[in-house]
Amino acid sequence: MYAARRLPPVIGLCHSAAPLGVSARLVEVEVDVRDGKAGVAFAGLPDKAVREAGDRVKAALRNSGYEFPYQQRVVVNLAPGDLRKEGSAFDLPIAVALLLATRQIRAPRVADHLLVGELALDGRIRPVRGALCMADRAGRAGRWRGILLPEQNAGEAALAGGLPAYPVATLADAIRFLAGATEIRPFPAGGGEPASPPFAADFSEVRGQESALRAAVLAAAGGHNLLLLGPPGSGKTMIAERIPGILPPLARAEAIEATKIHSVAGTLRGAFVAAPPFRSPHHTVSAEGLLGGGPRASPGEITLAHRGLLFLDELPEFERRSLEGLREPLERGEVSIVRAGYRVRFPSRFLLVAAMNPCRCGNHGVPDRECRCSPREVERYRNRISGPLLDRFDLQVRVPAVRAADLARGAREGSSSTDLRAAVLEARRVQASRGALNGALDGRALDLHAALERDAESFLARAAERFGLSARAHVRIRRLARTVADLEGSVPVLLRHLQEAVSYRVRGEG
Repeated sequence: MYAARRLPPVIGLCHSAAPLGVSARLVEVEVDVRDGKAGVAFAGLPDKAVREAGDRVKAALRNSGYEFPYQQRVVVNLAPGDLRKEGSAFDLPIAVALLLATRQIRAPRVADHLLVGELALDGRIRPVRGALCMADRAGRAGRWRGILLPEQNAGEAALAGGLPAYPVATLADAIRFLAGATEIRPFPAGGGEPASPPFAADFSEVRGQESALRAAVLAAAGGHNLLLLGPPGSGKTMIAERIPGILPPLARAEAIEATKIHSVAGTLRGAFVAAPPFRSPHHTVSAEGLLGGGPRASPGEITLAHRGLLFLDELPEFERRSLEGLREPLERGEVSIVRAGYRVRFPSRFLLVAAMNPCRCGNHGVPDRECRCSPREVERYRNRISGPLLDRFDLQVRVPAVRAADLARGAREGSSSTDLRAAVLEARRVQASRGALNGALDGRALDLHAALERDAESFLARAAERFGLSARAHVRIRRLARTVADLEGSVPVLLRHLQEAVSYRVRGEG
């Protein structure tokens, strides 16, 4: 048994970090052990998971061959005190700081390393959320030589590029390293390059939907939101699921950004998000699940789809509050979540693809099918999508029921995803030279890159008057016309480009 009562008080100090949005805040973990009422007290706005660290640390220390001061008062302070601390990532630094405070170990390396990890009762170190965010923040601080964290998180943390990531499997391994008794081979800072996996679903499998296929290419090429309107079984979901396969691969900075998001959310599979994310939440998802929020201010589906595609099937069935909450993120490219004492901003730049039936039964306007909905029911069903949200879909396309002849054996295959992707990449290359996707052009950039010739401008004015197009729709039509021109390799936006853009805008009517 250690002789803590005979020694002057010592405060054990370790450094850790706490995820905050897709960034992190540095945290000092202080442990003081002294005579007094036995127990463990936490300070520094800990949540329930942090307070439960006391029980995990007790068992992990005992099962790793160390002692816990059961007869003394242990105070754990997590600084800064005005930042709410959440999760189990503080277990490892608390345990090491406690051993330092009770003089059971000497750890000369502890001041040079950031510590992160959840402890199992037997001393194993379990993975945590937000490792990449914490490693990135620690590297930018420039104060440490490395970060010690669970084996499962080391490859992810190494992507930050600022610090070597030292993987540890158990508390005993971490202590031996910090004491200088052993060495651990770190993951090299920076990690490898992302490699996008091939997509199994291919557009060549789509039959008889040339108009929707063209719209999908336009959406991918210019970053335009797409609404698919058609009866059940017409291929709306099939088309949406294949769009990620023609999107450009993520650049390294984009891949790291997406990886941070999925790390914080706990949805990371592997060490890298290499391909554009595809998210397809069920229509019963809550507003917090879709937009983000909840007790821990977690990212929602729109943030998990950042740099990728968000597919909302059965669009009118989603909660009205959820759908209306999409409007601001679609314009700003981020969502802001406010909690007591702090504000979290999550990035949310995604391609929105949605699908809906023409009515509740799905047969309105479909030849050879009987619609059981009254005109009023059809109108009520469609009115679940507000005008302002509908205005944000640049492409509104009817997807008719597929004819049996198009599905017959031996029918001609459609365009492959490889061919379509080549066209999308070339259009994106042209847009990159302008500094923005066409779907985001505005103000002077729109006037510069999507200027209309006199006949095209006159046509758009007549279309706006005839169809009652809003100012937002007017701008989005010009953006889409620019993408049509880019796919054709045309420098000016011609009348035929604008006519096609207008046709997609009003085709969903009726």
